[in-house]
Amino acid sequence: MTGGAGFIGSNVADALLADERVDFVRVLDNLATGKKENIEHLIGRPDFEFLEGDICDVHICNQAMESIDLVCHQAALGSVPRSIENPLNTNATNITGTLNIFDAARQNGIKRIVYAASSSTYGDSKSLPKVEDKIGNPLSPYAVTKYVNELYARVYGQLYGLELIGLRYFNVFGRRQDPNGAYAAVIPLFAKAVIQNNAPYINGDGEQSRDFTYIDNVVQINKLALFTENIDAVNQVYNVAVGDRITINEMWEILRSLSGSELQAIHRQPRPGDVRDSLADISKARALLGYEPKVHVREGLELAFDWYKNNLFNDK
Repeated sequence: MTGGAGFIGSNVADALLADERVDFVRVLDNLATGKKENIEHLIGRPDFEFLEGDICDVHICNQAMESIDLVCHQAALGSVPRSIENPLNTNATNITGTLNIFDAARQNGIKRIVYAASSSTYGDSKSLPKVEDKIGNPLSPYAVTKYVNELYARVYGQLYGLELIGLRYFNVFGRRQDPNGAYAAVIPLFAKAVIQNNAPYINGDGEQSRDFTYIDNVVQINKLALFTENIDAVNQVYNVAVGDRITINEMWEILRSLSGSELQAIHRQPRPGDVRDSLADISKARALLGYEPKVHVREGLELAFDWYKNNLFNDK
């Protein structure tokens, strides 16, 4: 697994090690955005190995593939704003790094790769809900890189007979998502703000909507994709979401009510590269992979809020 010390990757690693179909998990992570503490509880287990290294290094990618049957590729430089500020780094990690992983898998005879794609691929498409085969023009360098990953996956499937499954994540949130740093996502930022009694910023009018997706749903579909025996399910991309949306303002009100806070958010200018509305059609994932999201946004926000309160800010 690449990116296994990150927010999503570490949660997937935990689930795989708890699965009787899995004998061994090796994590490759350069700790640029991941954290050793996310996998500290796994280090020392005989069925787990941590390999510190960068997917931009083709040699370590090949080393990571030795004696491996399946690849779960989560490593990436996320964040639309980060990609706007530094497109070259985003391109190097997300395109060259992903190509290194695909090719190392090819050279090592690995049959299946499940890789993290992104809803940013829908770009400026106004149609709702988002359906996998109808995309628009990308709005950020990050979106470009994630679309190129899908193009490479299609080519590698056609030319080399690999099975590649792309998972287009929609605004994933939950335990271990970092609330700190310049590129922190909105839900951990808001949770941190309300727990510490600091008014958060909302970009624009706050009426932009998102299909917020709790981490347990993402873990579920990664496992389904890794182990599916449905031949029609491979060499496909899937929306990973709940199939419902709320606005940023509504999300803030839920978090505020969970804390009993009377804080008022501060509105500021819209953020460049952001889409206005996002809502996924998840019927393809349901039909081909048997995906069924178990945690909807309200329950997910409650779980995430409790995690931040108990794990990160319990001394505040």
